[in-house]
Amino acid sequence: MNSSPASVFPQLEPLLARVSKPIQYVGGEHNSVVKDWSSVEVRWCLMYPDAYEVGQPNQGVAILYEVLNEIDWITAERTYAVWADMEAEMRAHQVPQFTLDSHRPVRAFDLFGISFATELGYTNLLNALDLAGIPLHSADRGDNDPLVIAGGHAAFNPEPIADFIDCAVLGDGEEVTLMISDVVREWKSQGCPGGRDEVLLRLAASGGVYVPRFYDVSYLPDGRIQRVAPNRSGVPFRIAKHTLMDLDAWPYPKKPLVPLAETVHERYSVEIFRGCTRGCRFCQAGMITRPVRERNIETIGAMVQGGIEATGLEEVGLLSLSSADHSEIGEVATQLADRYEGSNVSLSLPSTRVDAFNITLANELSRNGRRSGLTFAPEGGSERMRKVINKMVDEEDLIRTVATAFAAGWRQVKLYFMCGLPTETDEDVLQIAEMAQRVISTGREASGRRDIRCTVSIGGFIPKPHTPFQWASQLDAETTDARLMKLKDAIRSNKEYGKSIGLRYHDGKPGMVEGLLSRGDRRVGPVIEAVWRAGGRFDGWSEHFSYERWATCAAQELADTGVDLDWFTVREREYDEVLPWDHLDSGLDRDWLWEDWQDALDGREVEDCRWTPCYDCGVCPQMGTEIQIGPTGANLLPIVQVNQGTAATS
Repeated sequence: MNSSPASVFPQLEPLLARVSKPIQYVGGEHNSVVKDWSSVEVRWCLMYPDAYEVGQPNQGVAILYEVLNEIDWITAERTYAVWADMEAEMRAHQVPQFTLDSHRPVRAFDLFGISFATELGYTNLLNALDLAGIPLHSADRGDNDPLVIAGGHAAFNPEPIADFIDCAVLGDGEEVTLMISDVVREWKSQGCPGGRDEVLLRLAASGGVYVPRFYDVSYLPDGRIQRVAPNRSGVPFRIAKHTLMDLDAWPYPKKPLVPLAETVHERYSVEIFRGCTRGCRFCQAGMITRPVRERNIETIGAMVQGGIEATGLEEVGLLSLSSADHSEIGEVATQLADRYEGSNVSLSLPSTRVDAFNITLANELSRNGRRSGLTFAPEGGSERMRKVINKMVDEEDLIRTVATAFAAGWRQVKLYFMCGLPTETDEDVLQIAEMAQRVISTGREASGRRDIRCTVSIGGFIPKPHTPFQWASQLDAETTDARLMKLKDAIRSNKEYGKSIGLRYHDGKPGMVEGLLSRGDRRVGPVIEAVWRAGGRFDGWSEHFSYERWATCAAQELADTGVDLDWFTVREREYDEVLPWDHLDSGLDRDWLWEDWQDALDGREVEDCRWTPCYDCGVCPQMGTEIQIGPTGANLLPIVQVNQGTAATS
């Protein structure tokens, strides 16, 4: 369709006064892009399936938005999940799901790309499809419907949403979205031969795009998967993830959008490296993003300068899975602090490991006077548990670090842990209370003050695909809740330290649903649809989540399959079981993952391969990649100090 679809804003505008936070639907943000519809050949609508305040800062969507819009024959616009009040108004007045940039109907675009950071966004996908007038099931879509493409970490097992998507892409999106655009452009220029099926076949044949409809799944009598195999010639048995090498050549986002409404993160984020080889066995992000690829100090400096100038934002987040592990993080922090000392610009490291942290680094990051609490993630309460999960954080290291921090003026520490890890006992979790009490005691002694705080946050462990724990059983909700209550009692009963320790946690029920969606197969699709039809929306928000709705729908939809909610969650898998994602190649050798799972059960630790010989995880040889780390010896030159209220110049 070359003629521009009409904007829905005339129909939308009268509704804005009737809904909460109407500004989130208005658009017009600084740095947004709206192209002439007839001047482009391929049109993308990008979605982060959550509310604007959560989705707008998403780094993945921000990067793809710029990468695609830099190509003159491509346009990319964005859409987000709408709140219940807006949904009701849109349905009542026949206003379809729209893009924020130009308020064009989502259904008018060629491609509808959804980035899933978590599986709990699946019901929001279904709601957006329905509001857009796009058939829920890919089998029911015609040539005039967009290709629905899933990406993000949750796309590494897209089987639960296989009925609702046309394609899934694994790994880094920068290059593959351009490849997909090329395929669609060529197909359209040829007159769309073979219709929708033909363009999907071309994408599948590339080996880098998974098209679920071209694969059949068969099951054994006991409910396990027997086989996943292509049902078309020319379609590969395995689909490989995409890995972007040389991040310095892709310095995005350069001009991120500046939100008009309040969002969860109002900062300019610079990804200083991608990937992690620390080998934490629970961490899907670390496993599926291997190998480590650093940006050099010059690129980081240029991105920070350009981003501040383009946005006016005053906080810069240096992002990665463990930012203090960057080989030049000391130089990066010091030279950025030098450049922006006395200005309104502050720096932060959102992710820091105890064993990679030092007070000098912390002082550089807080040089402009913004000294928030320090955050660390031991993950396991006991040393035994930390060996099981390969989180090589010694309690004495943590205590030494917090003692130095409290002596240097910090007053708050946040500690993150998980409950329900493999082989965990009540005693392992109760040791979290002992660690928190020791932190308070150390802080009081080091600072000579009583106003020391420690906040303990507990997340439920969810076994994830493509990790050594993909075979593990998940702890049931009742045991999780009982274990957390014992921890709460242990903290509150201590009269000396209890009031100085904050405890935050969720009950075990949301984790059971996330576990179902994380390791589910195609039989879970009808459950997701039933939950959505029963009113499920925004399942990642505790105030909107209903475990009863999920449990009821799962019992109904799985009744005739021979499997149930517990089968997908609390059941341990054996080595020879075909897992729903085995045909999706993250680069990790399956035998290596299994051996690491056995090492976990034995409490054996594995070093970081950045600094040791290769452990044969398989990623580098299978993906044709390699670890890329410094130090480069370069500088953020020239370093021109920025006066208060002015932008950097160099």
